[in-house]
Amino acid sequence: MAGGGTRRAHPVAVAAAAVACLLTATACADENPRATGSEQAAPRPLGDKERELLHDTEQALLRQCMRQAGFRLWKVPLKPVPEQREFPYAVDDVKWAREHGYGSDIRQRAERLRTQDPNRRYFEGLTAERKAAAKAALHGRDRRGGPSVTLPGGGVARRSGDGCTAQAQTRLYGDFARWFRTKTFTDNLTGLRMARVSAEPAFRKAVKDWSSCMRGKGHAYNDPEQARRAFSTPAAGKTAAAAGGDRSAEVGTAVAEAECARGSGLSEVAGRLHRRHGERLRAEYREQVNERLRLEQAALLRVPALSSSR
Repeated sequence: MAGGGTRRAHPVAVAAAAVACLLTATACADENPRATGSEQAAPRPLGDKERELLHDTEQALLRQCMRQAGFRLWKVPLKPVPEQREFPYAVDDVKWAREHGYGSDIRQRAERLRTQDPNRRYFEGLTAERKAAAKAALHGRDRRGGPSVTLPGGGVARRSGDGCTAQAQTRLYGDFARWFRTKTFTDNLTGLRMARVSAEPAFRKAVKDWSSCMRGKGHAYNDPEQARRAFSTPAAGKTAAAAGGDRSAEVGTAVAEAECARGSGLSEVAGRLHRRHGERLRAEYREQVNERLRLEQAALLRVPALSSSR
């Protein structure tokens, strides 16, 4: 990242939250009184409770479909670990950093949940033949005949058009192919947004100022991603554990990162550029962003009937 390449969000980030931020700001931009024509009719973004309702409804439809196929499935929460936070460029919440550091406690909790997940234990207990059948029932058998979409940053994503995932999303969103293409495309705008922010000269300068601040606190890191890697990779974790005091070192470094993100101006610069590139991407891909919002709004209207039919 020091060279200005594509950044990845901190591992405590929640991808859905980043996408929701992009879509939520769409409405704010479209409510500008200078907007004319179809821009005034831009669909309303979903709130947190509405996103959770759609997630829970889809989970229920998945369980129903899998049950009909002869398999069991347990609900997966939208946010298994509520303490997860989105820090696209640097941890800048001192209070959160004091409590969670770089999120090692959150990762450990998430790993425990993954290990104890009843779906995982159930599928691991199936015979090889039944496991293959369960996978096909859930995800479909062949992606070659399903929908595909060219992503905004390049590459193509494909998904099988059969299976319980496709069936559940068809019932909820009305058109599985449209939903898959629109959701997958808009999900990928988050990474593109971060890459554009990270390439900005103002961002690179702010990172250098942040690095100088960190060195003044005794932490020699070129950028926040380098600091995060020091405490999030398996090798780093083993080294720190062997040295002792790894948790206190993690928290101390994360707190310093947050203080420097605020004090050096990195947090302000990143936030301003994040908003600017969000607006540009929403303008550049307005059709896809608004299409996703329309599909989500229509899905909300189907929820009562779908719930009563289960």
